[in-house]
Amino acid sequence: MTKKDYWAHILRFYRSRRRMPSYSEIAELCGFHSKNAVWRLINRLERDGYVEKDKQGKILPKNLYGGMKLLGTIQAGFPSPAEEELVDTMSLDEYLIPKKEASYLLTVKGDSMVDAGIQEGDLVIVERSVTPKEGQIVIAEVDGEWTMKYYRKVGGKVTLVAANKKYKPIVPKEELKIEAVVRGVVRKY
Repeated sequence: MTKKDYWAHILRFYRSRRRMPSYSEIAELCGFHSKNAVWRLINRLERDGYVEKDKQGKILPKNLYGGMKLLGTIQAGFPSPAEEELVDTMSLDEYLIPKKEASYLLTVKGDSMVDAGIQEGDLVIVERSVTPKEGQIVIAEVDGEWTMKYYRKVGGKVTLVAANKKYKPIVPKEELKIEAVVRGVVRKY
């Protein structure tokens, strides 16, 4: 089998179980009899950009969908002549998730961020362990309740502001913990 064949087995496991296989599971998937063979395969896959390891040495998938062709730009205003030209190849994983070990997805419920283009049912990609900056969208625990809002400082106080005029700004009464900063939104049509 080739490296791509082994990767296909690992990727099938990942997609069906939503986690990467352990070294023992990789040995079984690929028909290896030693963990050393798995270790060598993982090092080759890491060198070639299929996987990466986090700080604890845990295997993380990289470029799950491979690169996609970036063919140019499209006018969203007045129509213009279209020219197809291969500009580059990009991986959606790398574009949307620069720090995989600190990132996760949340499903959006509610309409408080619709004017920011975030609708109920969307997925938001969030990154934890980031100090928020003024105007960023954050995931916060406010007085024991979780929410997603704009991070603002009003009169020296942190205020969480919705992107929907129906909702009033939130000023914490007792406790505020910023869990993560929103890095991207994913919507399927």
